Amino acid sequence: MLKNRKRFILIASIIVLLAALSRLVGLYVDWLFFVETGYRSVFSRVITVELLSGLAFGVFAFLFIFINIWLTNRVGFPTASISINGYTTVSLNTDRIAGLSRLMGLLVALFLGVLGALWGAGLWDQILFFVNAVSTGVSDPIFGKDVGFYLFKLPLYQSLSSFLGFLLFMSLLISVVTYTVKRGFHVSRFQLFVAREIRLHLGILASLVLLKTALGFWLDRFDLLYATRQVITGAGYTDVHAKLFVLNLLMVLCVIAAAAFIVAFARSRFRSAFYPVGAVIAVYIIGMILYPNLLQNFKVTPNELDLERPFIQHHIKFTRFGYGLEKIDLKPFNVAYNLSAKDMQKNDATIRNIRLWDEGPLLKTLGQLQQIRTYYKFTSIDNDRYRIDGKYLQVMASARELSYDDLPSKSWINEKLVFTHGNGVSLAHVARITPEGLPEFIVKDIPPTSITKDIKVSTPEIYFGELTRSYAIANTRIPEFSYPTAEGNVYSSYKGSGGVAFDSLFKRLVFATHFKDAKILLSSDIKADSRILYFRNITERIRRATPFLLLDQDPYIVISDSGKLHWMVDAYTVSSHLPYSRRLRNGVNYMRNSVKVTVDAYDGAIRYYLTDPDDPVAKVYGAMFPGLFQDLSAMPEDLRRHIRYPRDLFKTQASLYATYHMSDPKTFYNKEDLWEIPSHAEKSMEPYYLIMKMPGEKSEEYVLLAPYTPAKRDNLAAWFAARCDAPNYGKLIVYTFPRDRLVYGPRQIDARIDQDSYISQQLTLWGQRGSQVIRGSLLIIPVESALIYIQPLYLAAEDKGGLPELRRIIVAYENNVVMDQTLEGALQKIFGGRVPTPAPAQAGVTPRPTGIKDLAAEASRAFERMMQLQRQGDWAGYGEQMKKLEGLLKEMTK
Repeated sequence: MLKNRKRFILIASIIVLLAALSRLVGLYVDWLFFVETGYRSVFSRVITVELLSGLAFGVFAFLFIFINIWLTNRVGFPTASISINGYTTVSLNTDRIAGLSRLMGLLVALFLGVLGALWGAGLWDQILFFVNAVSTGVSDPIFGKDVGFYLFKLPLYQSLSSFLGFLLFMSLLISVVTYTVKRGFHVSRFQLFVAREIRLHLGILASLVLLKTALGFWLDRFDLLYATRQVITGAGYTDVHAKLFVLNLLMVLCVIAAAAFIVAFARSRFRSAFYPVGAVIAVYIIGMILYPNLLQNFKVTPNELDLERPFIQHHIKFTRFGYGLEKIDLKPFNVAYNLSAKDMQKNDATIRNIRLWDEGPLLKTLGQLQQIRTYYKFTSIDNDRYRIDGKYLQVMASARELSYDDLPSKSWINEKLVFTHGNGVSLAHVARITPEGLPEFIVKDIPPTSITKDIKVSTPEIYFGELTRSYAIANTRIPEFSYPTAEGNVYSSYKGSGGVAFDSLFKRLVFATHFKDAKILLSSDIKADSRILYFRNITERIRRATPFLLLDQDPYIVISDSGKLHWMVDAYTVSSHLPYSRRLRNGVNYMRNSVKVTVDAYDGAIRYYLTDPDDPVAKVYGAMFPGLFQDLSAMPEDLRRHIRYPRDLFKTQASLYATYHMSDPKTFYNKEDLWEIPSHAEKSMEPYYLIMKMPGEKSEEYVLLAPYTPAKRDNLAAWFAARCDAPNYGKLIVYTFPRDRLVYGPRQIDARIDQDSYISQQLTLWGQRGSQVIRGSLLIIPVESALIYIQPLYLAAEDKGGLPELRRIIVAYENNVVMDQTLEGALQKIFGGRVPTPAPAQAGVTPRPTGIKDLAAEASRAFERMMQLQRQGDWAGYGEQMKKLEGLLKEMTK
């Protein structure tokens, strides 16, 4: 038996040692990562606070449990004997049992001390929040406390309360069980007899439990501000006028009960000790359950609007504050359908930048035209803007990343040493198409080539991206694959500063242990100046460095003026502790896009830039980690031009503002003016980026836009815009439409398109010819004081390899719906005259056809316009188009 015990101890020691070694190796790998990225102070601060708080909590937990166990060990085990076969009596060695009991108590105290240490280490962020708390200048309406108390201090108070409750529960449980085993309780003639030292010990513990309960009731008062009600989030009439008073009363009763409990236990009056506890329970049941329900059902519900009015106002105010909705500027947009060809010319930058390519079809097209090799992959489409040849143009970009799942030959050398990076980007104009219905590229191919001198890619290698989820070792004795050519493959070697150099055998051993890969240690291809690149996924990389920031789901690639590739990622400061604010599904009720993050695609350098210095949460993070955030002005100007308002935040704000634009409590309560994001193609419309001229402005700018419709109605109610360009970045404007006239919504436009006999006939014919008709997103484009609706149509073969081709553009304006092969043709059918078209193709791009083909296309448009006018009963216009068609046909016969 002794041998088995020693073997068990040996195995347990080895397991603990291996776990500790694995943890230390992981910490060292993390340390090297923070040294590489230049944020070792962040790592040091977090580790220091974790160690100190873990030590403090662990020592306190150990001592508290150990003292209670020591007190229980003062009571010895009763003498006992065992009778064998009724003849032999064996006395138990109580001294040995007491020794084992003390050893077991020490182990239990150590175990709970370790749990306490882990508990305390996990509170590092709450501790730093508490220490660096700032004032927000906004107070809650019930207790008058600054919101900073709830954001930065209350979470730690609640955690400490839970920790104390856990220790008291475990101490009381251990004490009662131990005293029971030692027969410290004796019942005679229905009376309980307990030794004095036991009475004092348990009385003190019970009193501490009651004091902890009083602390819990004090904290529960603040929880009322987060309660979810049918109408609002936060304390309502019943909470303030019933539950709050009862919680204050319960606090006092618990303190009185604690004092009474210890006095009664000391005097062996056990029954009287439970009278105050019973009073607490009775008051809780009556005051927190029965009375609030009666008050709510018989007084509040029949007069809900009148009684809840101030609390509804609090809820609206703090929800708007929590999501930055109070900064939205509300303006009228008086729709007037009086556009002309001249107006189209005035807004030529808007017309030239209308996005005709949807992300889905374009991504599929890129995969077939620009993927080049099967091991490259485009994962997403990024919408951005560049100034090209003096013109402000909207583009769609996608990074060509390496897909390890699609490598032709999977081996450790191929995956870790040879195929280490992606190559370049594809950049396409949003509105330009070839005669074949395909996108016209500004940057394309491998190595990347550009049609303009304004954009060049000099460093196309993508070592850090969205697909890179495993480590790679660069600059080894084996050349890295760069890109394929007709003559053969081109190889390169990594020259960047990213990753960790293998300048010692110890580091190779550490990384081999961490990644559980002995080849890192044994490979002869690795040199002293080889570098291991890890945490290469940009999202994981940022989260490793700053786990407290919430990241946007749509990173986007940017080409700098020097030709380097950078990832831009929007980061959010969030909290779930703002009073009265509505919570999202993830529990967040405070959200700001206060930080912009850039990641160098070549060397993985991470930089954080502060865009909202007034954000209190960002201020606290800045105080917690000095030097982490740089001012936005420190961002290179060529990257700062590409900052955009994040779509995730905008979607959240747009969804909330559909309800919280109603600032009047009565209107809010009755939902009299409820909006919603309209649906299109059976799903909610996504916000879209657009270059346009905002009402009252003289020049075009890059904006993010989303429409609103009244709840359960199809007409438009408003449109919401977020400005993306400096100096107006981040300004939010909602333009409301007049209520006395109809402004078509997406479903109504869709219905009008479906009801057009010519368009419907064409769609049916294309579908019967084995082609898949893909109807693109419906875009609502504000131009001057009118709205133009644009929808692209794509054709693709029905098999999975079908290449989507942009074949038709549908344009709706007022009561007109037309379809043409080009946006220019569709707009000419409606407005006549000359309409702006995308600039002619540059070198390297197929030019548009001239001569007979142009005439034929113009004749086709004239014929379609004739049919449109015939359906509308416009016979004068029909005659004009017939004459135009006749002239075109004569011109073609010359």
